[in-house]
Amino acid sequence: MLKKFIIALLGFAAIVAALGAVKVAQIKEASSAPHTQPPSAVTTAEAKREVWQPSISAIGTLAPVEGVTISADASGTVVRIPVESGSAVRAGDLLVELDTTVERAQLDAAQSRAELARINLDRAKELRESKVMANSDYDAAEASRKQAVADAAAIQAQIDKKMVRAPFAGRVGIRLVNVGQYIAPGRALLPLQKLDPIYVNFSVPQRHLQALSLGQKTTVTVDAFPEKSFAATITAIDSEVDAGTRNMAVQATLTNPQEQLRSGMFAHVELQLPTTEAVIVVPATAIAYAVYGNSVFIVETMKNAAGKSYLGVRQQSVKLGTTRGDLISILEGVKPGEQVVTAGVFKLRNGAAVEVNNATQPSSNPAPKPANS
Repeated sequence: MLKKFIIALLGFAAIVAALGAVKVAQIKEASSAPHTQPPSAVTTAEAKREVWQPSISAIGTLAPVEGVTISADASGTVVRIPVESGSAVRAGDLLVELDTTVERAQLDAAQSRAELARINLDRAKELRESKVMANSDYDAAEASRKQAVADAAAIQAQIDKKMVRAPFAGRVGIRLVNVGQYIAPGRALLPLQKLDPIYVNFSVPQRHLQALSLGQKTTVTVDAFPEKSFAATITAIDSEVDAGTRNMAVQATLTNPQEQLRSGMFAHVELQLPTTEAVIVVPATAIAYAVYGNSVFIVETMKNAAGKSYLGVRQQSVKLGTTRGDLISILEGVKPGEQVVTAGVFKLRNGAAVEVNNATQPSSNPAPKPANS
């Protein structure tokens, strides 16, 4: 019995040893085989040569061609405001009327004195012609007449100051006073602005000064109307450069017949330069940004150590130009027709195998419109 048990135990040990030897051989074979990374799924796009017209992007502010906050020249109580807030007015329209009861009574008295002085002057003239009155008396009568007329004119001027009128045609804002309110000289009454045409003021770096000229066309967009652009024309270039920012102030004028644009609006200004340039264009997502330099991954056929061909990527340093929407121009490093990786860039390394799947492509619109704009 013992003998049979020993024989069985030896047989089992032999089987275990054989299986172990097979497993060791398999492990050695697997470890000696070359390790290859599975291909990374990427999307690609062709680098294209395009002719771009260089442009300058700037941030601007809309300002009225004529705009002022109407203030009072004299003190008094507001008795009438004949215009509604936000209404359009013509030059000379009455905006605010102050109480002139006292001044009008004084004017009646002054006009009566002026009329009496006129009558006395006419009598003095007849007497002088008859050689009855001395010239000095006539001169005194004439001076009295002029003084009386001047007194009446001064009181009329005081009344006119209390009749606040629009200095130019435009649109009034929200009034700042109410009927019955007493106001002092200089008190703001209501804003008045002429909105057609309207200015856009912006600044550009001094290096672009030679590319600026009067009459140059620009495009203006505002957040209030994201789907619409407004054409403007440069009408003024500042005579000096700001010493703090080294920027040049520029003013453009645009028509605003429907008064959609309002003073103070934030504006995006796109200024097209007169020259054109040929550039290599790729989607902006193709750029791998790094502190040591920017690069792209170019897809091409490669060979591994065993001489077998595969589809891989070559990392290429590039010099970037301007950006236009989802596109960016490449000044150096990429040739037209080369396929660059546009998605999956940051998981790649030089020589890595890739698998191209262009079923879904990143956006490459030169003038994108965000869905939530």
